[in-house]
Amino acid sequence: MLSSLYIRNFALIEELTIAFQPGLSVITGETGAGKSIIIGALGLVLGDRSSSEQVRTNARKAVIEAIFQNDIPLSTEALLKSSKIEPQAELIIRRELSETGQSRCFINDTPCTVALLKQVGELLIDLHGQHEHQLLLKPRTHETLLDEFASTTVAAAACRSQKEEIRLLRKKLLVLRNNAEALAQKRDLLDFQYRELSEIGVQEGEYEELEQQISLLENAETLSELCSSLNTILYDADNAIYPALGSALKLTEKLAGIDPRFNGMIEQARIATDSVDEIYRFNRSYSANIDHNPVLLESLRERQHIIARTAKKYAIPPDRIPALTLELEEQLNAEEGGEDAIRKNEDSLTALCIELSRAALELSAKRKKAAKRLETSVMEQLSELGIPHALFIVSITQTPDPEGDITIEGVTYRAQGTGCDTIEFLISANPGEKPRPLVKVASGGEISRVMLAMKSALATNADLPILIFDEIDTGISGRIADAVGRNIKRLSTLHQIVAITHLPQIAAMGDRHFRVHKEVENDRTLTRVSPIEGDERLEAIAALISGEHRSASSLSLAAELVEAAETIKPSSV
Repeated sequence: MLSSLYIRNFALIEELTIAFQPGLSVITGETGAGKSIIIGALGLVLGDRSSSEQVRTNARKAVIEAIFQNDIPLSTEALLKSSKIEPQAELIIRRELSETGQSRCFINDTPCTVALLKQVGELLIDLHGQHEHQLLLKPRTHETLLDEFASTTVAAAACRSQKEEIRLLRKKLLVLRNNAEALAQKRDLLDFQYRELSEIGVQEGEYEELEQQISLLENAETLSELCSSLNTILYDADNAIYPALGSALKLTEKLAGIDPRFNGMIEQARIATDSVDEIYRFNRSYSANIDHNPVLLESLRERQHIIARTAKKYAIPPDRIPALTLELEEQLNAEEGGEDAIRKNEDSLTALCIELSRAALELSAKRKKAAKRLETSVMEQLSELGIPHALFIVSITQTPDPEGDITIEGVTYRAQGTGCDTIEFLISANPGEKPRPLVKVASGGEISRVMLAMKSALATNADLPILIFDEIDTGISGRIADAVGRNIKRLSTLHQIVAITHLPQIAAMGDRHFRVHKEVENDRTLTRVSPIEGDERLEAIAALISGEHRSASSLSLAAELVEAAETIKPSSV
C-alpha cells in the first residue's frame, strides 16, 4: 500500500507529508485549493514528464517521495531485480527536480531512469482522471485484464514465450536462407576458384622454401668458391688457423707447467681448436653437397612464377594461397550444411507453430468462457451504478493471415498479443445503441462508472494496483453518486483507494479524510493538507452539500451520510 507521500517545494506546496492508511482515503477542498497539485506531484514521482516551472518560486529543487509498504506486487519485485535493484520490505520512490529543469530519480536510494520509474509506477498505482490515465481506455490493456479475470495469465505468458521463440527462429531462418541464396549465386565462381587453386596445390610454406632453394642454386658457383677459400684459411694454407691453434695449445700447456695461472687457458685453447675443426668439417661436407643443377633451377623458377602469378590474380600474398584454398572449400561445404540447417530449423518452426496453435486455441477457449462471466458481472455492476440498460461486450476476434503462425481448424491466423485473439471492451450505455469501443465513450460519468464496474469485477486480482481516483465522479450526482460511493467503499475493502472528490456521497465513505486548503504566510500562498475527523469532517462534507454557508440541515445530512457509510458491508467479490 501507499503509506506516505512527501512533497517539498513543489508548485504552491512548501513542505507536507500525507500519511495514508489501508482502505479508502478521501481528499476534498475548494476549487483551486491545490488538489490537482497533489495529483501532479504523485504523477511526477510515478514518472510523468517534469518541468522547471513545477519547482516552487525561489527554491533550488523540488522533492517528491512516495513510500510503499506491505505486499509489494511480485511483478514489481521482478522488475526491480532485473534492474539490479534489491527489493525491500519498504519501497521508497523519490524524484528530485532542479530549478534548471534537471531531474533525478531514485528507487530505494538507487539512481534509476525515468523510464524505469514509470514502469514501476504503473505496476503500483492506477491513476484515474476524468478522461485520461485510465488503463481501461487503452485497448492494449484489455487482454491483460481479461487474462487476470480468467486466471489465464500463466498460459498467456507461455504463448508469449512461444511467439518470441518463433520470432527468433524465423529471424535465424531468414539469415540462413539469405546466406544460402548468396552462396548459390556465386557457387560457380567459388567452385572454379577452388578447382584452380587445388590443381596448383600450393603447400603451406612452399613459396618461402622455393625462394630459398632458388637462391642456393643461383649462387652454387659462388658458394663453392667461398667454401674453398674458407678451407684454405682454416686448414690448407701455410699459415692456416687450425695448425696455428694446435701450436698455441702446446705453448699454453708448457706455460701452465711453469705457472698454474695458465691452467684455465688450456681448456679455452682446446675449445678454440675444436671449434675451428668443427667449422672446417661442416664446410667440407657442405661444399661436397652443393648442387650445380640448372635443370632443377629452371623447374623451381617455373613453379615460383606460377605461384606468384596466381597470387597476383587473387590479389593476395603468395603465402596466403593455401589458406584461401581451405576457405573456399569450407564455403562450398557450408552450402550443403546450410541446406541441412535450413531443413532442421524449418522442422523446428513447424513444431513450434503446432504447439503455439494448440496453446492459443486452449487460451482462446478459456478467455471466451471467462468473457461471458465478465460481461455479466460488469453489467450487474453498471445496473447498480445507474446504467440499467448497459450492454457490455468483451470482443474477441481473430485475424486470418495466410502467413500467420497459428492454425486452428484449417484456418491460419496472425499471432496477436499472447495468442491469436484481439481483445477489446465494447459498451452501449443506452437501449438501441450499437456497442462501441470503450475508448470512444464520450460521457465522463459513464467512463467512471464503467471503470468502477470493471475494477469491482477484477477486485480479487492480487496484482490490482493501488487506485487513485481524481474527481472521476464528474457528471454524476444524487442517487448515482450514492451508488458510486458505495461501490468505491466496497472496492476499498479489497484494495487501497485514494479518491479526490467533490461529492459528499463519496467523501462520507472515507476511512480517512484529508482537506486541502490555501494559506497566506509572509505574503506567500501555501497549499496545506490536513487530516480531519469528527465535527471538522462533518463540516467539510456539509460544505460539499451547501457550500461554505453550512446549515444545520447540511450538517445533519452529512452525519446521515457518514452513518450510512458505516453500515456498508465489505465486498464479497
